[in-house]
Amino acid sequence: MIEVKGLVKTYGANRAVDGISFSVSRGEILGFLGPNGAGKSTTMKMITGFIRPDAGTATVDGIDVTADPVAVKRKLGYLPESAPAYPEMTVEEFLGFIAEVRGFRAAEAKRVQVDRAITLTHLSPVRRQTIETLSKGFKQRVGFAQALLHDPPALVLDEPTDGLDPNQKIEVRSLIKSMAATKTIILSTHILEEVEAICTRVIIISRGKVVVDETPAALRSRQPGARLDEIFRSLTASDV
Repeated sequence: MIEVKGLVKTYGANRAVDGISFSVSRGEILGFLGPNGAGKSTTMKMITGFIRPDAGTATVDGIDVTADPVAVKRKLGYLPESAPAYPEMTVEEFLGFIAEVRGFRAAEAKRVQVDRAITLTHLSPVRRQTIETLSKGFKQRVGFAQALLHDPPALVLDEPTDGLDPNQKIEVRSLIKSMAATKTIILSTHILEEVEAICTRVIIISRGKVVVDETPAALRSRQPGARLDEIFRSLTASDV
């Protein structure tokens, strides 16, 4: 569903992404890990068509993101870092706006999609509140709701549980896991317990390169008895 080949992105003298390649199939939940500045968000932005790569290709369901970024966006739900939204809109208004952008122009079709997204992300208590009045956790859920709204076959989620309380994290993880059978999911996270809880595969990048691509069990077996955060630190420090 998602295939990345030799992606490169350079900012001035800094090569943020340095020849990254991987593919993700339907039914997989890929945990995308790396220290701050490793190139995770930049890679996600290239896959979703928000920035152009300097070299390499990214395809979603066979569509090249550089050649046809609009078609790729129809196939994807994207939750960017910090879940940006229009703060003066209510939750319902914002999701209605996103539904129209996604092509649900008829009133009934728009209502169905908005209600579905609100129900899935447990936003009913705040649906008529303006986004600027919401807690960070609820704002994050609004971002997740807009990513799910058009029921896309692939999801790219940048820190989907950031700012959520422990119960909310469990809810979101359960939702992601329940959708995995019919979708392709890439999620960036710094919460290593999240990787073990829901991911079927792990990619770790450091300094713009892939240093690990394997299952969580294989990752843990590298250093039996060590904590996952210790294994992560040793891999990203040595780039082995």
